[in-house]
Amino acid sequence: MTTPRLALRGVSKTFTMHLRDGVTLRVLDGVSFTVAPGECVVLGGPSGAGKSSILKIVYGNYAADSGAILLDRNGSAVDIATATPRAVLAARRATIGYVSQFLRVVPRVPARDIVAEPLSSRGVPREEARARAEALLARLNLPRRLWDLPPATFSGGEQQRINVARGFIARYPLLLLDEPTASLDAANRAVVVDLIREAKATGASFLGIFHDEAVRNAVADRVIDVTGFAPAAA
Repeated sequence: MTTPRLALRGVSKTFTMHLRDGVTLRVLDGVSFTVAPGECVVLGGPSGAGKSSILKIVYGNYAADSGAILLDRNGSAVDIATATPRAVLAARRATIGYVSQFLRVVPRVPARDIVAEPLSSRGVPREEARARAEALLARLNLPRRLWDLPPATFSGGEQQRINVARGFIARYPLLLLDEPTASLDAANRAVVVDLIREAKATGASFLGIFHDEAVRNAVADRVIDVTGFAPAAA
């Protein structure tokens, strides 16, 4: 039996509303599913159901209240729910990536170097990292004149293409995708679909949110309705 790339077991999450006298809001309860090697699992459900929260819990940005988040790292499971910050950062360098809806970067760093950084952090030689970054930026139709410019003033679609290139360049075994095509035109949405399909063929796994029905249908192996993880009414 194939070991899952990712397994969530009974994960729950509560937020404390500090601006509302410490009121607690339980948003997820009993989140349990797996993602296999080479599989793209899509989180479905209405806005506010907890889809993005699940991605952030898996990535370690949000702490789970209970349950396990088991990430396979070369045959050894790391529980993101209980791992040390050092172990989470190690997993992010080599095993799990995240493409969000927003580009968060250090000011004045050129677009090409932002994309190349995940490789550079692994010790890949600078010229090789930059060459692979250039190949992805070209494939995503980002004009060459922008490659050496900081992306703070780029359009939303241009920034999102940098986000996508940065996520795919490192060839993570598991990549989390939060609306990766939301700001893209049809041509670049098709490029992202091709990138996902090619990575799946090599065994890479994906856990994502796609409101674009055509993209979702093109890449999803399964859709999980997260409303099934809503806490029971009091």
